[in-house]
Amino acid sequence: MHEILPGVWHWTSQHENIGQAVHTLFLPLVGGGVLIDPRVPDAGLDAVRDLGEPSNALLTNRHHYRHSGRYREAFGTTVHCHAAGMHEFTRGEEVEPFEHGDMLAGSIEALEVGVLCPEETGFLIPVHGGILALGDCVIHYNGKLGFVPEEHLGDDPPAIKRGIKASLASRLDRDFRHLAFAHGDPIAGLGKERLQAFVEGA
Repeated sequence: MHEILPGVWHWTSQHENIGQAVHTLFLPLVGGGVLIDPRVPDAGLDAVRDLGEPSNALLTNRHHYRHSGRYREAFGTTVHCHAAGMHEFTRGEEVEPFEHGDMLAGSIEALEVGVLCPEETGFLIPVHGGILALGDCVIHYNGKLGFVPEEHLGDDPPAIKRGIKASLASRLDRDFRHLAFAHGDPIAGLGKERLQAFVEGA
């Protein structure tokens, strides 16, 4: 668990289904405590409680429910996913739908990304000059922005990649300085510049 910016915590944990480390963001001082794509850290729920009890968990897409149920049981956390992904939750999960453009947890804007799946969402968090939290649309490993493997990009990966870049390019007019990812290390500072270079690259 690392404090990447004052009051902004990040951790990785090994996802048992995909066999890879995945990433969670926690902002205990925003909206009563907000998790993005929640997993329980290796240090356990008590380590999260020491930072603050999360009131809300926001999913960038329907596949990122992850450990939301454990947070709901421990803290009464309300879980939110875009309405287009609600069909995923058929096993008793308690999830609240939102629409793109909604303000969640008081101040976090749900930005449409789409393309990869209808509910793919970026969350614009208005702290420290702005944090844009992204799900599966872009990953960040070894210092480079990229896409998930092509087998996860549908029948026409080049078209999906172009669509994602165009969608994210349309968000560059928003105010943010930092990036967070469901898959990859966060970028604290120069996040907008890095994203612009990626979407404008060949």
